[in-house]
Amino acid sequence: MGTFKNIDEAKKYFENDRFAYTNGITIEELNELSCTCSIKLRDDHKNAIGGVMGGVIFTLADFALAVSSNNIHSPSVAMTVNCNFMSSAKGDTMYAYTECIKSGRTTSVFNIIVKDNTGVLIAQFTGTCFKL
Repeated sequence: MGTFKNIDEAKKYFENDRFAYTNGITIEELNELSCTCSIKLRDDHKNAIGGVMGGVIFTLADFALAVSSNNIHSPSVAMTVNCNFMSSAKGDTMYAYTECIKSGRTTSVFNIIVKDNTGVLIAQFTGTCFKL
């Protein structure tokens, strides 16, 4: 698998990520080079005009990046990230799907797609991580 022997071990490890945990983000799937994380949207995730706050979308993608990168090599930390917001969420749940596009000696690069449960593309996020 990777650093984590199974998804339950990864979930236990990331319980210490208090910000993601208190916002309701969970790990749904974990593979050697990818993962899926989700968040059930709540009223306190909304901005002043009723849409999902950009920080919630960013946090979901960033957490998925952390799960995937630390499964490849632990510890890993984000060096650079970029988030392109595409659309507002229409559904009640968002998912972040990661794909490792390069795992080198000292860095790894990921593409993360965020969609809601109706299939709407919410954001495209890229992240480069440094392997400590």
